[in-house]
Amino acid sequence: MHPIRYNNLMFTDTHCHLSYLSERGFDLSAVLAELALSHVPCVIDAGTKAGDLSERIALITDALSRISTNGTLSDMISASGRSPEDIKKEALALIRYTAGIWPDPDAIKDREAQIKTLRSVVERSLKGEDGLPSVCCIGECGHDHHWNIAGADHRDEADFASAAMFNAESELFEMQIELAREFNLPVMVHTRDAFEYSYDSIKNMGYNNGEIHCFSYSIEEARKFLDLGWYIALGGGVTYTKKSKQEAMDTLIRYIPDDMLLLETDAPYLAPVPERGKPNSPLLIKHTYAYIAERRGITPEKLAELVLTNTRHLYGN
Repeated sequence: MHPIRYNNLMFTDTHCHLSYLSERGFDLSAVLAELALSHVPCVIDAGTKAGDLSERIALITDALSRISTNGTLSDMISASGRSPEDIKKEALALIRYTAGIWPDPDAIKDREAQIKTLRSVVERSLKGEDGLPSVCCIGECGHDHHWNIAGADHRDEADFASAAMFNAESELFEMQIELAREFNLPVMVHTRDAFEYSYDSIKNMGYNNGEIHCFSYSIEEARKFLDLGWYIALGGGVTYTKKSKQEAMDTLIRYIPDDMLLLETDAPYLAPVPERGKPNSPLLIKHTYAYIAERRGITPEKLAELVLTNTRHLYGN
């Protein structure tokens, strides 16, 4: 990452799903072009399936190829005074990739084969084989005990009717932590309504290198993760906290140390206010930066600088 200032703002997004944007009505080529034109320094595209890296890269490569021919971009590109090829290069350079296995019930049951696939993907990526860029992280991976079968994740409590399934979910997570240790990579942790399970797995493995993505717990849980050395990533969800919990949320936002804070979108999910309820994209992260900066008593510019510094420290240049 080579930060280029644009109106003194550098809005890093440490977790999104670029390949899902088209499904939510976004023109991915337009999103990538605008990110480049705004000189965004880094957007991390998070993996959720063992073998999805090649597919994600292919979708993004195709979107980049259409930057020069997409009519909706012509005015934007013309006004920038830059060539489509220059914009493509900058967009390509700002994207980082992770590889990991989200705790889907089918993946949990097939965890041995899934880890074998993930290992192969990571090895090939780090060697630069098959044109794959080097992954910067293992994840997202972890625990999810938020039961909502009608939600985007179709999380069904019936799938976890036995203790064996909970144990298997922890095993899949710990296998990925061990893989990260082996390759000296950080871990991007997904944990929702499952603090004890995630914390116990992390303690059990003793490899404290990564971030708690889309943090959704209280200051007590944040303290425990921070004490182990884990970064805390906040997303758009903090901008629509219930009034009864606003004071606690503001306290949490201020509590996270400057050198342990990351910001993300989790796009296309969790669009921040004033875009709540709409599909999210990395372009909307400016609202989250403004919200958190106000509560921490600093400028968005200062917040952007410290998040970029933290991102580079955790995920490299």
